Amino acid sequence: MSVTPIRLYGDPVLHRSAAPVVDFDRELRQLVADLTDTMLAAGGAGLAAPQIGVGLRVFTWHVDGDVGHLVNPDVAAVGEEEQDGPEGCLSIPGLRYDCRRHLHVVASGWDLHGDPLRVEGSELLARAIQHETDHLDGVLFVDRLGEAARELALAEIRTAEWAGEGGYLPVMKVSPH
Repeated sequence: MSVTPIRLYGDPVLHRSAAPVVDFDRELRQLVADLTDTMLAAGGAGLAAPQIGVGLRVFTWHVDGDVGHLVNPDVAAVGEEEQDGPEGCLSIPGLRYDCRRHLHVVASGWDLHGDPLRVEGSELLARAIQHETDHLDGVLFVDRLGEAARELALAEIRTAEWAGEGGYLPVMKVSPH
């Protein structure tokens, strides 16, 4: 188990869809352990495999003291209620914007041993599950912002201390976490 550098906005792995996990083996168990250690060390509510450079459909979460993971998730909204609140991302340090998400979701997939897993979440857990599943589809929360908020967010990214030359252009960096 180890803390792994977090990839930052602009890294191509963050903008691609991740591949489904097909082998539930020692490597997957190590990936889940690395994701969990890295997420906890960075103080995040979740972390997806692409954020540490691994293009597989796996994420972890840490919400209200509950730590978990999901492999090959399938997420569905429960009801029509939505929430609009602040959201950030370990791959975009220091940036927080209000983002609209479903208030309640159910996610199904598998655990690291290949056993079926179903997670129901509301509020922050629902937000984390949707946020991390988006990462697995190559979508970052800034992609979900309205046009005006997205423009502000991209301007902040371009001038961020961690951004490379060209700001949000694809530049390989690692998070300070």
